[in-house]
Amino acid sequence: MEEKIQGKQKNEFFEWVKAIAFGLLVAFLIKQFLFTPVLVKGASMMPTLEDKDRVIINKIGPKFKSIDRFDIVVIENVLLQKNEEENIIKRIIGLPGDKIEYKDDQLYINGEKFSEPYLDQKKKELKDSGSLTYDFTLEQDLGEITVPEGHYFVLGDNRRVSNDSRNPEIGFIPKEKIMGTTSIVCWPFEHIDFRLK
Repeated sequence: MEEKIQGKQKNEFFEWVKAIAFGLLVAFLIKQFLFTPVLVKGASMMPTLEDKDRVIINKIGPKFKSIDRFDIVVIENVLLQKNEEENIIKRIIGLPGDKIEYKDDQLYINGEKFSEPYLDQKKKELKDSGSLTYDFTLEQDLGEITVPEGHYFVLGDNRRVSNDSRNPEIGFIPKEKIMGTTSIVCWPFEHIDFRLK
């Protein structure tokens, strides 16, 4: 009788171990291939994203659908000024083939004016009479007339401090460097947002 009880306990123990191992495997696969939490570092996406916000990136997007203009994306292993590679979070502005220009704080894509309502708050906060985004063309900053095939032009929302595609050291972002898109802030509690734009 005692051996039966011990056998039953062993079976229950192994069932628990299998269930926990399966749960950990599923969590690992989801994190690795579908959805991953990422920590925002710095002020380059303020006010849309603040330093130390945690966002969830959707890794399905870049692999199975096109990346849309104005999507917020996480880009892996970008070489920054301190000669360290880091994941960065920016906004897609230019798609392959686009001609991008900024004049008098106004975005032009292929000669057409585009509004950027996500910049309104930052523009209101300016303490001087300067513009949030300095005038530039792709040719001026990067020596190209249009965004190359298979690449994207990205900017941070906090244009005066953002280290982004305007910097020739970062430049155009290859599609394979884009880890995923994000539209969810999951932490801290007061910043939770499920429709980030």
